[in-house]
Amino acid sequence: MMKQISQYALLSIGLVTVPAIAKTQVITLGTGTPVTTPERVGSSTAVVYNDKAYLFDIGPGAVHRAIQAAANGFPQLAPTKIEHLFITHLHSDHILDYAELASTLWWRRDNQISAYGPKGIQSLTDGYYQMLQVDLDLRINGSQPVQSPELYKVKVNEYEQGGWVFKDGDVTIEAFDVPHGDIKPAFGYKITTPDKTIVISGDTGYSEKLIEMAQGVDILVHEVINDEALKKVSPAWQNYHSHAHTPATELAKVANATKPKLLVLTHLLYYAEPVQSTAEQVREHYNGKVVLANDLDVFE
Repeated sequence: MMKQISQYALLSIGLVTVPAIAKTQVITLGTGTPVTTPERVGSSTAVVYNDKAYLFDIGPGAVHRAIQAAANGFPQLAPTKIEHLFITHLHSDHILDYAELASTLWWRRDNQISAYGPKGIQSLTDGYYQMLQVDLDLRINGSQPVQSPELYKVKVNEYEQGGWVFKDGDVTIEAFDVPHGDIKPAFGYKITTPDKTIVISGDTGYSEKLIEMAQGVDILVHEVINDEALKKVSPAWQNYHSHAHTPATELAKVANATKPKLLVLTHLLYYAEPVQSTAEQVREHYNGKVVLANDLDVFE
């Protein structure tokens, strides 16, 4: 009688292959603010799972960072491969590369981009079409070959408030409302994959809803303003920032209430203060793992 060969033995001689376990990774493409620098471009965070990238915000410089990330081992972030863009709110530092993402090599795309977020994205999209009207006409009606004349278009999904859910296979993305000064709506996002839970705050003041959504997540990507920097700006700016953003000591309270496995600081408002002092201010009141993100950092 033939002797049964174990699965382990077959594996050891290369006759059985085990499929790779999917891994979720977070890439901070842009960690800056409206005052962008060569080191920190406008806000943008990517979540990569399997062969897809889910992009959250697309501030100025973010497309260039995505191209860099694609060249550094994340082909899912090539502009022609990105299919899903989620906008937290319509401030300029979160959307100025929108037209660039949608138009970059669109004639080589396989699928249109879908954009999700607050009401106003359709107007933004119509403005992109108008701005590039001459260019689009030349490419579509000229001699340049294109895969489809419709691929420059964006499928827009607008929402007046949070609570909506996006599903794509094993990936679930939940939008929730956050307070960001005068602008409404502003969304945070919770991303759930088979191996990770992630919350991206967007721009927000202290938020009980965010605390609810971020309980025990693997990664909390949260904006922050330096405490000492906040003290040194004018009273008018102090009033604005205290409602629109989260000071470091307040963020420590959020982290203590949610207990993420990793707290990633982004959208770094620190003015003339040393940037690393922002993380130190959080650590003074929070004992968990805190990382001050740079552009193109990878977290998993």
